[in-house]
Amino acid sequence: MEFCGFSPNLAAECAQPCRTAQRMLWRCACIHFGLRPDLESVISQESAAAWWEITAQETAQRLATDLAAGLSAEEAVKRAAVYGPNSIKEGRSRGPWRIFAAQFADFMIVVLLAAGVLAGFLGEPADTAAILAIVILNAVIGFTQEYRAERAITALRRMAAPQARALRSGEAVTIPAAGLVPGDIVLMEAGNLVPADLRICEAAELTIDESSLTGESQPVEKSISPVTANPPEGLSLGDRTCVAYKGTIVTHGRGRGIITASGMDTELGRIAGLLDRPTDIRTPLQKRLAQFGKYLAMGALAICAIIFAAGLQSGVPLVRMFLTAVSLAVAAIPEALPAVVTIALALGARRMLRAHTLVRRLPAVETLGSVTYICSDKTGTLTQNRMRLTSIYADGKEFADWQGVGNGEPWKTLFTALALNNDATGNGYGDPTEVALLEAAAQAGYDRTVLQQSLPRVAEEAFNSARRRMTTLHRSAGAAMAFTKGAPEAVLPHCAKALHSSGEVVFDQPAMNAVAGRMAAGGLRVMAIAYRRFLSVPSLPVPSGAELENPGEPGTAANPLVFLGLVGLMDPPRKEAQDAVAVCRQAGIVPVMITGDHPATAQAIAGQLGILAAGGVVMTGAELERLSAAELEIQVMTVRVYARVDPAQKLRIVEALQKRGEFVAMTGDGVNDAPALQQADIGIAMGKGGTDVARQAADLVLLDDNFATIVAATREGRHIYDNIRKFVSFVMSSNSAEIWTIFLAPMLGLPVPLLPIHILWINLVTDGLPGLALTSEPQEGSIMRRPPRPPSESLFAGGLWQHVVWVGLLIAGLSLFSQAYAMQTGSAHWQTMIFTVLTLSQMANVMTARSEVESFWSLGLFTNLPLLGAVTLTFVMQMAAIYFPPLQRILRTAPLSASELAFALGLCALVFIAVEIEKWLIRKRWIYANR
Repeated sequence: MEFCGFSPNLAAECAQPCRTAQRMLWRCACIHFGLRPDLESVISQESAAAWWEITAQETAQRLATDLAAGLSAEEAVKRAAVYGPNSIKEGRSRGPWRIFAAQFADFMIVVLLAAGVLAGFLGEPADTAAILAIVILNAVIGFTQEYRAERAITALRRMAAPQARALRSGEAVTIPAAGLVPGDIVLMEAGNLVPADLRICEAAELTIDESSLTGESQPVEKSISPVTANPPEGLSLGDRTCVAYKGTIVTHGRGRGIITASGMDTELGRIAGLLDRPTDIRTPLQKRLAQFGKYLAMGALAICAIIFAAGLQSGVPLVRMFLTAVSLAVAAIPEALPAVVTIALALGARRMLRAHTLVRRLPAVETLGSVTYICSDKTGTLTQNRMRLTSIYADGKEFADWQGVGNGEPWKTLFTALALNNDATGNGYGDPTEVALLEAAAQAGYDRTVLQQSLPRVAEEAFNSARRRMTTLHRSAGAAMAFTKGAPEAVLPHCAKALHSSGEVVFDQPAMNAVAGRMAAGGLRVMAIAYRRFLSVPSLPVPSGAELENPGEPGTAANPLVFLGLVGLMDPPRKEAQDAVAVCRQAGIVPVMITGDHPATAQAIAGQLGILAAGGVVMTGAELERLSAAELEIQVMTVRVYARVDPAQKLRIVEALQKRGEFVAMTGDGVNDAPALQQADIGIAMGKGGTDVARQAADLVLLDDNFATIVAATREGRHIYDNIRKFVSFVMSSNSAEIWTIFLAPMLGLPVPLLPIHILWINLVTDGLPGLALTSEPQEGSIMRRPPRPPSESLFAGGLWQHVVWVGLLIAGLSLFSQAYAMQTGSAHWQTMIFTVLTLSQMANVMTARSEVESFWSLGLFTNLPLLGAVTLTFVMQMAAIYFPPLQRILRTAPLSASELAFALGLCALVFIAVEIEKWLIRKRWIYANR
């Protein structure tokens, strides 16, 4: 105790095992100053030395535990006070009311609320109610998305095993997994969920499915032998074969392990910590609308103040001019915009659901239309997440299609070996590799049930990490045959001959080693298949594999192990994924593969899909770890495949792309993907094969686990953004026309042309249903033949603001011309005339707003029936406003004569003609530029 400097009477309390001097100091400080012991979790549980680099005995010594008896109950209680419960902690979160109140802090929402108050002041309670409904709807959507991180962490907690078997004082007991502590000895068997991070100290054919953490579809065989890396930092989770991780599943065998980390100190806990980070990821649309709202509100208020001052100078009464200015301010702000956005997103979400995409966060629907990078996990996303036999080397040749090779040798014996030297069931259950081999044999016409009748299994030597091969013995009419499969380096040295179509020949092991190496370099898992004939059935039980396999055994030289062939297996790409990648490239989206799998496998799959060009480089997690943040930001713009990466590194990749100004979509299905899914501008999880953690952290869920579905979702996202732009184009040009009309009339020596009630009526009948109907506009054919919009691009980019200005001025000019003409001819209906022209010109404008480029006639009159119905209804309502007596009294209008109405309609038609000419010029210029 003199080492740490605290009083000696703390020695008994500090007697718990300390892995480092730093840990001892921390414990003593906690006890001496009365600090909470569970705060110790902020100190690393281990120094640079890793548990997988030392033996199980050394691990037990460091953790002061007994491999045979485990911890005592008293010691476990002491350690629980220091390490805390073996559970995933929930992140701190604000109360629901504070989260809900925060949704009203957005500037556009404040402007809308002010508009609602003004509308109520002007005697328009319907407008006030509509605005409040829109604001509340948006608040509910924002409130919902605040819980994403919390739900993801809750899903992580559900992954923890509720019960576990552990050794306490020499007895195997079942205890709550939350009560486990570092140093406990845990017992594992097939079907168990690993309750904490373990250093394995006993393994009997133990295999663990780590796909949710590493992304590898193949279960990992575990052993007790230490593992070292070269270079040291190059050892990924999937390579640590003597360690088991919390939340993974034991698929085969049994074993024991020493808990080295519990709770939030586990790899699963680290992921929970990454998820519990404050994020403020806003969609491109949200950013653009926020900017648009600020500029719009400030501009509208400034213009209305100028109009108010100009009206007073021209002699308009103060009260009337104030009401006119206020009405104009309300009209200038498109209060229907949030409703249009919400409806457009909801309609898009419904269409995407029909295309097998579930939208968890409504604003994310549009985000896909703006993404520039799609970072995709490999396993289960780009691949089928199911092993397949894709290549066979036999008879001196390599075959990718073996359906027509015939029934002669060596194929007959080879496929018989694949079927019989196999423990998978016929319904596809079992080790993924064995299932793939059994399916390949069945496809070639070799049914195991039939073969077993003539070649029943009488003995076997199971696969294990030492032998790395499996041998089965089968009786056949008084004789016997042994089949062996395993890693090439474990089988080929035992072969003396090879079976070809011409018979048995001398086996060339160096040449076959080269073939196996070439196949492995192509990303395949390679296995060698061999057999041996016996003139009689060996004595049973067979004591070891030597009698069945080794041609060097005494008395067996006449019957050596005969090589049959090499088989290459892979989790193959989805058939539709290659087309989806091609469409992404055509649409200007860069696909990137990020996986925890082996670099060679990742390179092979990426090459087949078109993600990685010939000669492309694969960056490993170890290489990425050596890069600084600035260096990574440079590399991410050229690297297309990352392999052997951990969750924190996936997060770094996404963040680096975002710092370069890219909008990133991240797809994935495992726990290891969850932090990056949450950080990305849009997270896309797999619905069928994905984990709850990934789904809860994501914005979209692909119900069919099909990468190609992302293409359809991206198309829908662009479609939604296009329709929102069309609405903005229409409503801003129309609203600006009202402002220009009121603003320019006094300057031209004309009286203020409209009453406040006229402005509110125009705002009601033109901004409402016609604007909403634009959300139903079908998508244009060129939608996926253009690049994504730059993330920094304004909502008014691409000439939209110029269009808004000149169309607004055109409508205002035609309206003022109708006023001047009517006053010049002595008509008493001049105010009704300008009122009608201004209203119906906006209907002509909305019909042309259906496309920024395509002509109205090429789109077709009946392709958007909701818009056609809304325009018709608005026309009827306007006719009622000038011909229906009750509305005449309210709106202070007078009936127009047939000639006056025809004159007004003719002016409105000029708007339609002018905009169609503009689109014709745009098309002509585009065609010329692309010749």
